[in-house]
Amino acid sequence: MTRYAVFGQPISHSLSPRIHAAFAAQLGIDLDYRAIEAGRGAFASALAAFARDGGRGANVTLPLKQDASALCSELSDRARRCGSVNTLARAGDEWHGDSTDGIGLLRDLARHGIETRGVRVLLLGAGGAARAAAFALADAGARELVVMNRTATRAQALAVALGTPARTCDRDALQRERTFDIVVNATSAGHAGDVFAWPLAAEATPTACYDLSYGGAARAFLAAARAAGARVALDGLGMLVEQAAESFALWHGCAPDTTPVHALLSAEA
Repeated sequence: MTRYAVFGQPISHSLSPRIHAAFAAQLGIDLDYRAIEAGRGAFASALAAFARDGGRGANVTLPLKQDASALCSELSDRARRCGSVNTLARAGDEWHGDSTDGIGLLRDLARHGIETRGVRVLLLGAGGAARAAAFALADAGARELVVMNRTATRAQALAVALGTPARTCDRDALQRERTFDIVVNATSAGHAGDVFAWPLAAEATPTACYDLSYGGAARAFLAAARAAGARVALDGLGMLVEQAAESFALWHGCAPDTTPVHALLSAEA
């Protein structure tokens, strides 16, 4: 039985093992996919142990996506550009890294009928998942991408890497911004149970709001988005399924059907 895993901290809440089990059942693939708890200090050794035990592929989530990039001998073009890795594949004695977060986000936005070409996007956060989302949205034709992060230097570094159409903005300046078409929350505040402070002026009502997290971690942001009058407020459950499908296809050479998995998880949400 081929071994796969998802690494992160915290990780016990992860739905990835269920999602990959459902994909495998569809396609008659026998696999062992499990969640492995590992913080930044323990990730490298935990991944090495996983490889010694026969691990052939892994997903990576908070807070390890940028750390994973440094452990790869080879990166896909999209992983290299965004400096973030969420998918690892074993090739001989080395790890190859890819990033499926961006394509997962775009597929889920399209699934909900949310246009990405020609739109103004506010991106909250500048970590690994934020970087993947930013590059995907820029490639999909976003007209403007404004990045706000608690650490201004990280926001600036992302904006520089993206080039046009990206720029940064601090919280005070956001109060003077006009309406955004999409607001994407890529911060980890919800994982710590923090209250979400809505950053936009009352009259700047966004069309769509999307949290890259899902479940309880997205609750505060989505509540704030609805209170601000957003027409659509979504968590990242659909993105999770779509990025998992892309990872699965990279590992196994065949693409699963995401529709029944979306339906199953949505019914339980």
